[in-house]
Amino acid sequence: MRKLYALMLSLQILLASAIGLSSELAAQERPTDANIIGHVTDAKTGEHLSGVTIAIKGTTFGTATDATGHYFLKNLKLKSVTLVMRGLGYLSQERTVEIIPGKVVEVNFDAEPDNIRIDEVVVSSNRQATLRRLAPTLVTVLDTKLFESTNATNLAQGLIFQPGVRVENNCQNCGFNQVRINGLDGRYSQILIDSRPIMSALAGVYGLEQIPTNMIERVEVVRGGGSALFGSSAIAGVINIITKEPQRNSFSFNESLGFSGFKDLDNNLSFNGSLVSDDNRAGAMVFAQARYRKEHDVNGDGYSELGRLDSRSLGFRGYLRPSDYTRLTGEVHTFSEARRGGDHIDWPEQVAGVAESIRHSVYSGNLKFDGYSEDYKHHFQLYGSAQHVTRNSYYGGIGETKLRNKAGDKYIDKDGNETTDEGKAVNAGSIGRPIHTSNYGRTSVSPVG
Repeated sequence: MRKLYALMLSLQILLASAIGLSSELAAQERPTDANIIGHVTDAKTGEHLSGVTIAIKGTTFGTATDATGHYFLKNLKLKSVTLVMRGLGYLSQERTVEIIPGKVVEVNFDAEPDNIRIDEVVVSSNRQATLRRLAPTLVTVLDTKLFESTNATNLAQGLIFQPGVRVENNCQNCGFNQVRINGLDGRYSQILIDSRPIMSALAGVYGLEQIPTNMIERVEVVRGGGSALFGSSAIAGVINIITKEPQRNSFSFNESLGFSGFKDLDNNLSFNGSLVSDDNRAGAMVFAQARYRKEHDVNGDGYSELGRLDSRSLGFRGYLRPSDYTRLTGEVHTFSEARRGGDHIDWPEQVAGVAESIRHSVYSGNLKFDGYSEDYKHHFQLYGSAQHVTRNSYYGGIGETKLRNKAGDKYIDKDGNETTDEGKAVNAGSIGRPIHTSNYGRTSVSPVG
């Protein structure tokens, strides 16, 4: 565990140092003062669009529009560049621009809505970045707009709005969720993070609720067999989680408050922060989320239909571009979670009638290096990842035993009197106190009215 903490800390220090080094090297280089500025607006409404990607074709460089819909590319070296504009829900566009040293060129885009989203870039169809209209398989995409409009705070809450995908609760004690694609069990679906099977089978059992939406850029879903590309677990389909890239300096907080059955609290607090160097050669992003959901008993029988949930998540992602043709990307995540279901949630598990308790601690990290040839016809990639999962679980209980007196030789009836007739005895769990009363400082039993 300490080694993993040290690895996470070292990776963060490395990427933070890289950002500083990139800024220092950029300062030493002679600036060309050749800049491109502009904005992106909706062609129909005229509204400025934020979060739209502006990339330089044939390079790894690019940026995104800010909250006002504007973008800025500075100190460009090439004499002629092709700008590629892409945004979720809009058709992609290309513009060729002549770069003149010491001049500022303004390039504006009027984004045309893509009602059937044929120009989205997907990677789940053939493991390469491909336009959706050219993909060999049908890929459906869930974006941040859907998560925001449905108030989804984790992956499980967002997937239920995807056609052909069903998220169901299979246990009222622990709240185990599984995703069904085309009706097949969850074990036949492969969950990927950035096209990699980082989520192990053990971590994936409760993983749908452990992945917060504030780390997700989009989710690509492929229904149907994908085992040839993604392994034997992708018989039903593939769920590929594309994480957010740091694109501009920004910070945000979000508080979501809900109630199960209009009475039991479900509170979620999240944070996002990103920092990008002036030359876009380095960037880092941090996300965090804390969630508490109170147990919910629908029919008042003393047993939870939704268990108690207390979870925390923290993650870091950063990138460095040492040159125009290389890129280093690193990412670390940690999820901790405590679940408890059954009856008498506040009692120790071993004295409840039925109790199921699961505690998770998941640490994962990955490092990726990409190198391109000058003509971008050749691509070299080196990738490594690791994950550590700790799970402590308890299932059991003593059942609905009959309440006895302190000596243990007689039963207690509904009036609080001692009796030898077991048929007249009340269930121990039905009077709202621990089974073994002597262990909790109780020497007598008050009558039940």
